[in-house]
Amino acid sequence: MKNMDLETLKIFEVVAAELSITRAASRLGRAPSNVTTRIQQLEAELGAELFIRIGKRITLSTAGQRFLTYAQRMLALADEARHAVGGSGGGTLRIGSIESTAASRLPAPLAIYSKANPETRIEVSTGPSAQLLDQVRNGQLDCAFAALPAMLQDESGLAEMGLQGIPLWNEALLLLLPTSDAEATKPAQIGTRSLAAFKPGCTYRAVAEAWLGIEAGSEWNIQELGSYHAMIAAVAAGSCVTLLPRSVLDLSGVPTDLATLALGSTRTHLVWRSGYEMPAFQQFVQLFQQEKI
Repeated sequence: MKNMDLETLKIFEVVAAELSITRAASRLGRAPSNVTTRIQQLEAELGAELFIRIGKRITLSTAGQRFLTYAQRMLALADEARHAVGGSGGGTLRIGSIESTAASRLPAPLAIYSKANPETRIEVSTGPSAQLLDQVRNGQLDCAFAALPAMLQDESGLAEMGLQGIPLWNEALLLLLPTSDAEATKPAQIGTRSLAAFKPGCTYRAVAEAWLGIEAGSEWNIQELGSYHAMIAAVAAGSCVTLLPRSVLDLSGVPTDLATLALGSTRTHLVWRSGYEMPAFQQFVQLFQQEKI
């Protein structure tokens, strides 16, 4: 393991993010030749090509994609150990969140936490719940705000994944309908046979698909969009329906002629790896437990 030290892993992580030796070297404050040498030494030690080089362009190889997950986990664990043993705050807190929670729930508590813990750097990324849970499990994220599927709503379901969490917000879910379907009260009455949703892994998408009876071979089409603003615009244009939390709808200035159907509710949880005790994170959890945000 001569060359696989933490600094080399960090260099690899930055090159994988930038997909450019020049940009990675600039970001790391190193000479490009030094970055190239460290990557070549790491590849020699692993006995695998981590990057595919085509002229001046590079992309991650299949082996590189696999190794990136392990590199991120090792770097995260080293950071966790450093701060846990030191007993101090600081460091970086990597938070994942579903889009709706990031938009409607997180701005206020993150501002409170940042003001109380200025030495801690906060990184926020968004994605579907299933993806976020995987990223927490493999160490790419320290914690995540996710809408859990029914099978993970209790502690035993999370524990089997090596995770634990606390329930936070109960989100009322609404199916937003175009004006042409304003009178519909059940799936069969909806003439617009297209659902706007995030990519697979989104719990809200799964709720909508189950209620609408969308399955392989059905007449329904799914438009995968990247934001609720785009989904609402698509509904306003009459091309689809979409499912979203009331908290997001209240922020969005939706046209008054668009009708909604209540489809129950789901709970948003804050989830983290079992036994994760980085001080900066413990202070983050306490904010939600004590303030009951």
